[in-house]
Amino acid sequence: MFHKTNFRPDAKPGPTPPSGPEPATPIVPALMDNLVYLRTKFGISSDLMIREIHLCGYPAAVISMEGMVNRHILADAILLPITEIKGNKRAPDELMEYIRDDVLGSGDMIQVRTMEELINLISSGFAAIAIDGVDYMILGGIQGFAVRGVSEPASEVMIRGSREGFTEVIRINLSMLRRRLKTPDLIFEMMKAGKTSNTDVCLCYMRGRVSEKLLRNVRQKIENLPLDVVLDSGYIQPFLENKHLSLFTSVNTTERPDTLCGKISEGRIGILVDGTPFALIVPYLFVENFQAMDDYTMPPYYASFLRILKYIAFFVSLLLPGLYVAVGTHHPEMFPPVLLLSYLNADHTTPFPLTFEALLIHFLFEIMREAGLRFPRAGHAVSIVGALVIGQAAVEAGLVGAPMVIILALTAISSFILPSLYAPVSILRFVFILLGGALGLYGILLGMTLLLCSICAIDILGIPYTAPVSPLTFKALKDVIIRADWRQLWKDRFRVQNVKGSDLRDDGKEP
Repeated sequence: MFHKTNFRPDAKPGPTPPSGPEPATPIVPALMDNLVYLRTKFGISSDLMIREIHLCGYPAAVISMEGMVNRHILADAILLPITEIKGNKRAPDELMEYIRDDVLGSGDMIQVRTMEELINLISSGFAAIAIDGVDYMILGGIQGFAVRGVSEPASEVMIRGSREGFTEVIRINLSMLRRRLKTPDLIFEMMKAGKTSNTDVCLCYMRGRVSEKLLRNVRQKIENLPLDVVLDSGYIQPFLENKHLSLFTSVNTTERPDTLCGKISEGRIGILVDGTPFALIVPYLFVENFQAMDDYTMPPYYASFLRILKYIAFFVSLLLPGLYVAVGTHHPEMFPPVLLLSYLNADHTTPFPLTFEALLIHFLFEIMREAGLRFPRAGHAVSIVGALVIGQAAVEAGLVGAPMVIILALTAISSFILPSLYAPVSILRFVFILLGGALGLYGILLGMTLLLCSICAIDILGIPYTAPVSPLTFKALKDVIIRADWRQLWKDRFRVQNVKGSDLRDDGKEP
């Protein structure tokens, strides 16, 4: 019933397609001009679907994109009702209004007057109705493209809490946020990103809690994106971060709607991009890498214990290989006697210097881990086991010492506790191995000093990256290393823009 019409070269030429930042092309009353424009714009693309019909004696058309609409709904809810209209006493404008208000009567009907709006909407799963003599079209959302169902996020598995994760469809993601925050102060601000892709981007924030200056800065950065195509939130992330060169990111991602709701309620901005389940969080502080949604569902004493473990794991994964190389190369007298004997036995049986040995085994582990990520399902565990098996074989072959394999295992396990910091820690681990091998403990101290200065220099759209520790905000320390109970946390009602050193102080105005 629904078919493509062939392009007719003898038809009257339509308006010239726009190029660059030219004014929008209006929909003209002549139906054939509009259809020729669409066919010219889409060229030989086979998925443009135009059904030409007659309504009350007037030429008309139903326009959609194949695969983007539900064909059954299109036939039953749009084509069938409008083709059953009888009589020819109405003018074209009156007929269009009658179809919009009485025949279809759908709350999802949208009226457009430019070709750019039309193309964007039919590419998003809308079907358009055009009538000769009317300078606008009406569209109904009847999306029928395949989508992935809501499932548990693989990258943020929690012991207790919601099992829902974001999907690739932005409208579904927005509904999950709205279901958790049933307040009119939750604002969804839709934007477009990518000059070619016209990707839907949504700013999610709480009116009255978000800083007006922060919102204005984020909105401006997205509006000024120089990208032609935006296919993932990772395309936008670098443009939101500070230009200061650093391995640590000040914009984080999450797949969990409950996590994003919690961040939004603290005055942050969530950014959803159509086509990806990963939402951006702006701004994101360094201490938040050690926090998880599970912390707020557990008793405070146990959540505090886990956070202390995370901080210890961070320093172990970052410094342990470098410290071992530094002590073994320059300060072996610092080893306990039993450990010194084990180190000397391993050192005499391996052909490589300790620094090269550490670099080699950690480099091989990173290769195994990256290969494991490409394996289906259980690949991550396979990579860990494979690395340990190869390490054991290397020890038996005399290529590396047994203590180094133990150091690798402790480092790897510790690094997996903080997945959001894995990338910078992996790079810095090699740096500290080189510094420890070249300068000993003085090199480790030098590296830590430079790292601390680098982190403290990061500014996130007016908020210090190291807040609330530096500058020190006492009220916010209740949720840094330890977690206070909900009575104390709710009493302070932390807002990210109110930390010391912030340029985003509340000014009493709503965004």
